Amino acid sequence: MRLRENFAAQRIDGTLFLVAVGGEGFGGLVRCNATAAAIVDLLGEERSQEQIVDAMCARYDAPREEIAADVEEVLNSLRRIGALEE
Repeated sequence: MRLRENFAAQRIDGTLFLVAVGGEGFGGLVRCNATAAAIVDLLGEERSQEQIVDAMCARYDAPREEIAADVEEVLNSLRRIGALEE
């Protein structure tokens, strides 16, 4: 999976925003927290959910189960707005 081309990721003052830049469906702006921003950064290239969890585990000192749940939550939010290409 990866971020759809019709979503642009832009950092402003250290905060990552996702902006829908065309297409149908979601037409808004998403402000990402640090966890979501790290996941969106990883979605700049094709990755599986497991690869994202692995990368997040390498970055954060937290139990794998907790990280996997956070990744699942962020990915589901991105799915709801149509931001993922799977």
